[in-house]
Amino acid sequence: MKVLNLQCVAGHGFEGWFGSEADIADQQARGLLTCPVCSSHEIHRLPSAPRLNLSGAREPRGRAVDAARPSTAPTGQPGAALVAASATDAPAPPLTPEAAAHAAVMQAAYLHAVRELMTRTEDVGPRFAEEARRIHYGETEERQIRGKTTPDEAEALREEGIEFFSVALPDGMDGPVQ
Repeated sequence: MKVLNLQCVAGHGFEGWFGSEADIADQQARGLLTCPVCSSHEIHRLPSAPRLNLSGAREPRGRAVDAARPSTAPTGQPGAALVAASATDAPAPPLTPEAAAHAAVMQAAYLHAVRELMTRTEDVGPRFAEEARRIHYGETEERQIRGKTTPDEAEALREEGIEFFSVALPDGMDGPVQ
């Protein structure tokens, strides 16, 4: 099993687990590798060195964490940067170890918040505007919903005084993030 540090063009870092070098090449060729934050398909490997423990010796206790490597956050997702970027933007410049550690924590917090949003709301899909109106005017029980709407429908909801907020969700967030 190969565990590789990967990064998208927007600078989001994450890990990928692969059976072999051929496996990563095959998945990348078929467009299966995507960033868990922005869904970009432009993924590249970050330099990494294998850790070999041939002598059976253990790592010394009290070793400081290597801040240059993205840390694993409580959600299990490592990270490098939380930035908004389009597919045409140039790759993000390298971060200092402190900035990379901070960005990893921010990315993990974002993914945790998105997961919480997904678990605590009902997905009404393209019926969002209709359901939001029904809840607002007391035609149905009050509950937390999420869904999709057009910019025109969103503006109409705001004009009616219906409060809601928009969140950019990465593609594939309708299920658990791996």
